This record gives sequence, structure tokens and C-alpha cells, in this order.
Amino acid sequence: MTSKNIRRLISYSSGGVLSKVLIKSERLNVTLFCMAAGTDIGKHTSTKEGTVYVLEGEGTFALDSERIRMLPGILIHLKTNQLHSIAVTKNSSFLLTLS
Repeated sequence: MTSKNIRRLISYSSGGVLSKVLIKSERLNVTLFCMAAGTDIGKHTSTKEGTVYVLEGEGTFALDSERIRMLPGILIHLKTNQLHSIAVTKNSSFLLTLS
């Protein structure tokens, strides 16, 4: 499939994090993350450079020592091996693109 309606793919589990791989190739990975209110993803890194594009919700994206407020429309750039974490206060969804 070459196109997807991302809004139709957003769903939340009770108190959990759901991820759906939308595109996977040698050079590009695009994943939709849906995080229930009050959930978090602890500190971690990625071996690839990437972006996070917030679709809906509210939370905090910690990038090294910087705290970024996650709101719809925010785009965050991740460098290779950069330490980051996410905590959401409302149901939140975002696209993670790694290349």
C-alpha cells in the first residue's frame, strides 16, 4: 500500500503504548506511536537520526537536558545516539521517522 490515512490508525489502549509500523525499508522507518494519558517511555537512544512529529495530545519530550512541550504540530529532530524520553499527560500520538 502506498498511502494511509494516519488519523484512522490512531487508537489508544488503557494505560499503554501502541506502535504501528507504517513504512519499513533499508533507509526509512516510519512508525505511529499512540500513548495513553499518564504513560511514558524512559530514557533511551537510537542508532539512527530521526524526527518526531506530534499529531495530537500533550506531554513532555526530554532531549538531553532540554524539555520540549509536545503539542500538535511540533516537530522534534533527534540526532544519532541522542538521549531522550517521553511522558504524556493526555492521550498522545506522534510519527517517529528514522533514517
